[in-house]
Amino acid sequence: MTSCDASEGFPIASDGAGLVIRRETADDHQNVREVHTRAFGDGERVPGLVEALRVAEAALAPMSFVATVDDRVVGHVLLSATRLDAPRRIVDVLSLSPLGVAPEFQRQGIGTRLIAYALDAADSQGVPLVFLEGSPRYYGTRGFEGACAAGFRSPSLRIPEAAFQVARLSAHEPWMTGTFVYSEPFWAFDCVGLRDPGN
Repeated sequence: MTSCDASEGFPIASDGAGLVIRRETADDHQNVREVHTRAFGDGERVPGLVEALRVAEAALAPMSFVATVDDRVVGHVLLSATRLDAPRRIVDVLSLSPLGVAPEFQRQGIGTRLIAYALDAADSQGVPLVFLEGSPRYYGTRGFEGACAAGFRSPSLRIPEAAFQVARLSAHEPWMTGTFVYSEPFWAFDCVGLRDPGN
């Protein structure tokens, strides 16, 4: 079930069993920070990335959504502006990162609902492509496919080919291929690819 959130232009989604997905507000920021701190367990890196992406100057405004259960924020997904260096021209696209769900609410379909909601929101804004790094087993059944096989080049040699994924939305055109380019906060917070823990 959805109802219109006129102040933000995005619907509020409810499953009728207490789960609500809606646009993030400033009042949610601390709760979102706690979700990512607990979900990722790597200190300030992911929460810091979220805070930087919220305020970064970009061609596309970020789209940030929360999942709540009984008014408690239990999940969060962020879409932020990135670019595709295509042969014809630079194309403004989005990155889906991070996606986090509080540990005690994982494996209940909340992440799946957040991904679907985020992709619908991006599609409704005419965004042609959404990229991410993540498990192909998980994201491959949720609207994503291998980006390299689809004709895109990774921005880093540290991203495993299987993890580099893309969702092609309604506005995508065949000429939109090329190299995916992360925005500066991803590099500043070292959130691109994998680091060798031994180095």
